[in-house]
Amino acid sequence: MGIEVGGIGGLIILILDVYAIVKVIGSNASTGAKVGWTVLILLLPLLGVLLWFLLGPKGD
Repeated sequence: MGIEVGGIGGLIILILDVYAIVKVIGSNASTGAKVGWTVLILLLPLLGVLLWFLLGPKGD
């Protein structure tokens, strides 16, 4: 038994993940930080995007 996300919740998480990845790639952060955040968001979609919103770079 695993946690399954579907329907509108899954769509919202997908939209947030895509938004976060686009912002990460367009940021002024180092390449290593960009890769790290992108991998985290891709591997752990919900937790990754939450951590990025809380701990990620605040300025562009």
